[in-house]
Amino acid sequence: MTTHFFILSSRLSVERLSWIEECLKFFFVQLYPESLMHRAPADSPVVTFLLTGDALYSLEEAETQQVWSVILSLTAVRVVCDRQELDLRGVSCGRLKMKYPDQVVDNNSLTADNHPSFWKDVITLVRQNRPPLPDAIGWLQNESPYMHLSALYGTRCLLAGTEARLSPELYAYLDGIHMGHVAQGPTESENIGRAIEEVHERAAKQGLTSLFLACNRCATARGYSTWDDGQGLVISTCAIKGFHIRDMNLTVDRFERPHIILSSDSGSVQFPKKGTGVSFDRAEKSSTAPPVTILVTSGPYSTEHAFGAVSFAVACAHQGILTRVVFLEDGVYSVAGTHRVPAESAMFNIQDVINAVAGSENLHFFVLVPSLQKRGLTKNKDLNAVLDIGFPGLGKILFYLPGNVQAEHQRVLVF
Repeated sequence: MTTHFFILSSRLSVERLSWIEECLKFFFVQLYPESLMHRAPADSPVVTFLLTGDALYSLEEAETQQVWSVILSLTAVRVVCDRQELDLRGVSCGRLKMKYPDQVVDNNSLTADNHPSFWKDVITLVRQNRPPLPDAIGWLQNESPYMHLSALYGTRCLLAGTEARLSPELYAYLDGIHMGHVAQGPTESENIGRAIEEVHERAAKQGLTSLFLACNRCATARGYSTWDDGQGLVISTCAIKGFHIRDMNLTVDRFERPHIILSSDSGSVQFPKKGTGVSFDRAEKSSTAPPVTILVTSGPYSTEHAFGAVSFAVACAHQGILTRVVFLEDGVYSVAGTHRVPAESAMFNIQDVINAVAGSENLHFFVLVPSLQKRGLTKNKDLNAVLDIGFPGLGKILFYLPGNVQAEHQRVLVF
């Protein structure tokens, strides 16, 4: 049985759940209609959503609960809830569980010390889709600790990975680099710096390697004291031991490997094996690296997410990884209208950046037209490299195997 899975932790809007719904309908109807039968074949694919954090509110709120009900009417969909986070928020999934008892799970597996662990359930899915030992688990962190729970989720995921004998790898990007700052001492929350050290220590006890990389460009922008030791290594007096500030290409090197890489809102989509009647997307340059699909959901100037997404996409494509960038939800503001900045300004115009990298090998840009229409917007006519797509096009990007790509899965990252 093939399992595609997605971690969702951010607040889920009706818009986001609606495009998820449409993509799932496309996937099952176009590729696996037999999985929608009452007695589906044993080898039918399953799509699992692992919900934690603010995403759990969507199970109880009237509008989003209604969309979940439509999604769960697709019998090959499963929802696994983080029990600890449900209790923390006082949220119940009871109505959906009553209606779909075999598809909604609100209790988690037990760890060796008999505590329920949502992240053990995550790692169980990772393990199902990976070859035998040895292996690794990666986590991309874009947000700062303490202000955001995603940093805590990352360390918990990596700790659960070490228990399953997966070598932990953390890739700190944008504000995520603050995870590795020395002398963290919060009084009302878990110490993320100490948690990273614990990941390293547990991995060592298991005979596993651990790797913690931070983007040097992001670190420099945030004032981390660095110097070059003359051998191309960046040393920081601000970072905890083992937390390495390096060129972003070293992080992208890890993305060329076949292990599962997650973030607080992300997915892993398994590709069908050759010779199984697979449907192919457009032909691409031959590659063995898992493709990366980046969903840009934030506007371009209030945060660094949209610029960071495009920069990361360019770095991946430059190293031969098939990379697709999709602007949707508020991300469509990046490609709508005509953006201008004063001539003397140091600020970049994201549309100029997109045009500058357009045509790069292995890099494709798309915009989801329903997101434009919902906001009464139109795409800038000068952005010829950004292709218009609807829900079927997004479904194709997410679930079709790109021609000539020899990978077992693709990574989906939400910025």
